[in-house]
Amino acid sequence: MTMAEAARDPIRVRPEDAHEFVVALLEASGVDRKNAEIVARGLVQADLRGVESHGVNRIPSYLARVRNGVLDPRAEPTLTEVTPVVAQVDGHNGFGFPAAHLGMEKAISMARTFGIGMVSVKHSNHFGMSAWIVRQAVEAGMMSLVFTNSSPALPVWGGKTQLMGVSPIACGAPGGNNSKPFILDMAPSVAARGKIHKALRRGEKIPTDWALDSEGRPTDDPEQALKGVMLPMGGPKGSALAIMMDVFSGVLSGSAFAGGVTGPYDMSKPGDVGHFFVTIKPDLFLSLQEFRDRMDILYQRVVGSEKMHGVDRIYFPGEIEQLTEESRLKDGIPYVQEEIDVLNAEAERLGVAKMRVRR
Repeated sequence: MTMAEAARDPIRVRPEDAHEFVVALLEASGVDRKNAEIVARGLVQADLRGVESHGVNRIPSYLARVRNGVLDPRAEPTLTEVTPVVAQVDGHNGFGFPAAHLGMEKAISMARTFGIGMVSVKHSNHFGMSAWIVRQAVEAGMMSLVFTNSSPALPVWGGKTQLMGVSPIACGAPGGNNSKPFILDMAPSVAARGKIHKALRRGEKIPTDWALDSEGRPTDDPEQALKGVMLPMGGPKGSALAIMMDVFSGVLSGSAFAGGVTGPYDMSKPGDVGHFFVTIKPDLFLSLQEFRDRMDILYQRVVGSEKMHGVDRIYFPGEIEQLTEESRLKDGIPYVQEEIDVLNAEAERLGVAKMRVRR
């Protein structure tokens, strides 16, 4: 085995060690313990679910934004009630995770009392993987819609320049008594932009149908892809979904929109990201038991469908990620040496202990 190959071997880290490492970095950067715990929980959940593009390796870019004065580590989100079922959170340019957590917490509370809750979040930042917020609702027994906008990366259909964000559409519902919950978290592009950053970080190529370079040509080079545009899934359909995210998350909230959001790797100015959450009690129109029974039927019919040639198993949305999490909770989260080195460089800069790894 060459040294290069050895460097690609996964290094396992216990989830609790990854969590405490992130908390230590954030506290050393001025984030209070409560908010640091929320950020760490969201990032580690992404790594556990196999969504490494939105996991702990996002921390260096977040901390770079803190150092450059375009993200306020000490900001506390504030909440304003608009009606009994509508509220708005102002993130005050702090980390997006606490603002999103507060918004979903309020939406859940309203839905428990009134059956539905709706929260808009303004002046926020990147909040990682949307599925962790969907999961917050699912674990409270709620259905949910989770929208956010993001920095320009996609052209609108027929255009050639970046305008819309690769803004995920996410939603979820509790499962039945014998089925997994439904958790959907998908980008309107062929692939999430974070996957290109991950490929660049790991020295990997990308599929040529993910993005175009600055000259409008398909590319397998992640560096060139980041200089060009992401490709929307389904052509005009993906483009329209990206615009929808901007309407509900940006236009409605009072945050940036139409290409005005600043990305987490851009150190020029605050992000001004907007989010939009809706929670719904699942027993509004029938009993909770009936809902769960019907979710069981849906799950079984989906995973029990006749398989196309070459398919061994059909999964419910979110099920692969849940199975990955179960495995990584036992075996640890895999990182590569380059990622560990970058994270430990942040630890050295801030004077905190390096990440503990399994040997």
